[in-house]
Amino acid sequence: MAKSDEMILGENCVYSMDSRRTGLNNNVIVCGTSGCGKTMSISEPKLLHTFDTSLIVTVTKNRLVQKYRGALAQLGYEVMDLNFVSPDRSDTGYDPLRNVRNYQDVRFCARSIVMGNSRKEGNTTADPYWDEIAISLLCAIIAKTMMTDRNATLADVLDAFDRLSIKDDGSSIKTTLDEEFAALEKRNPTCYAIKCWKSFRQLPYRTAGCAFSTLSTTIDSIFTSEVRKLMRKKKQVDFARLASRKAVLFVTTSPVNPSLNSFINMFYSSAFKELFEIAEKAPDGRLPVPVHLLCDDFATGGRIPNFPEYISIFREKGVSVTLMIQSESQLAAMYGPESATTIINNCDSYVYMGGMDLQTAKNISQKTNRPLDEILYMPIGQEIVLRRGERPRITRRYDILRDKQYREVTGEYEKALAEEAKRGRLTGGARGGAPPLSADDGK
Repeated sequence: MAKSDEMILGENCVYSMDSRRTGLNNNVIVCGTSGCGKTMSISEPKLLHTFDTSLIVTVTKNRLVQKYRGALAQLGYEVMDLNFVSPDRSDTGYDPLRNVRNYQDVRFCARSIVMGNSRKEGNTTADPYWDEIAISLLCAIIAKTMMTDRNATLADVLDAFDRLSIKDDGSSIKTTLDEEFAALEKRNPTCYAIKCWKSFRQLPYRTAGCAFSTLSTTIDSIFTSEVRKLMRKKKQVDFARLASRKAVLFVTTSPVNPSLNSFINMFYSSAFKELFEIAEKAPDGRLPVPVHLLCDDFATGGRIPNFPEYISIFREKGVSVTLMIQSESQLAAMYGPESATTIINNCDSYVYMGGMDLQTAKNISQKTNRPLDEILYMPIGQEIVLRRGERPRITRRYDILRDKQYREVTGEYEKALAEEAKRGRLTGGARGGAPPLSADDGK
């Protein structure tokens, strides 16, 4: 008998992932302080008991990739490793230009880059004028690069931007890309790239300089030389493949390096957009193969633009998500109180694993109709599972150490680590350390 996907939320809390049968969406909030066991009791069971759904798994611990790669491959999954922390170790790259097919996509890509700084999202005091000019300038360079190079990557766009400099030419500005755009204008004077470029070229020098500086600062902070190499890898993330066959994409991020957040946000914005568009083309409006996102440390990364709106339509598209957070206050700090509430309200399952955040404890106390001190001082290892339409369940976190599949996978992984350590001892094992900086680091 074929196994079916399961949602394991705690001891004796195992649920079907068939949303048509349960009447619920498969979005899950897991809230618990650092070290409470979210990874071992939620993330790893998810990796062990998924058989038909594609997964996008955000991890801050790359060991999970190495540990579960073989087990998932045995289940018929294609396993991909997109490592933003150590791009040289990735077997898969990510180039945002791969998903650009029309001028709307060009603008979506440019806006994702310019607005990638999480401090800009929700900032009502900043003047959007400078960002709009920067977006138009980047649109011009993206469109020109794609029109002149059929196999262009975003790294090629960034190289073109690196060549750009501007100077005052009296009543207008002069740039180092004027000749390239002039050659394109001779071939296609009314194209989108030329329209965007002319909008920038007609600006006064001081205004153009401010917009250029805005874009330059953003690009320098996001696109290091290592990240640019990810865009040129032969094997690239293919969202259509994720939605048409069983596949797992591991996305390794860093909880302590915020400079990566903007590019990761671009990745997720592109992922949602692509998956929604693929679903729209299907006869029933759903993905051929459901896709579940497993997001570790969700509220420590960057803010994903429009996520509160995205999550509200996940179910109808065949997309679902498990969000790991340390407290509701942490989520509110990232997305704002109203958007955080929207995200929580669109998760039909909620696992509370304890913590010291008073506001979160008050919310759980109200939802479960239990005294605040009982929630705030909940014993370690105990959790509360809430499902829409059901009474709250107080249980223990899932004991993965008793899971036969977990023991087998862990045994194989530890054996592989021991063999690797043995080989290292036999060969003298080069000691690790940070590599020296190359001349192009930071470009």
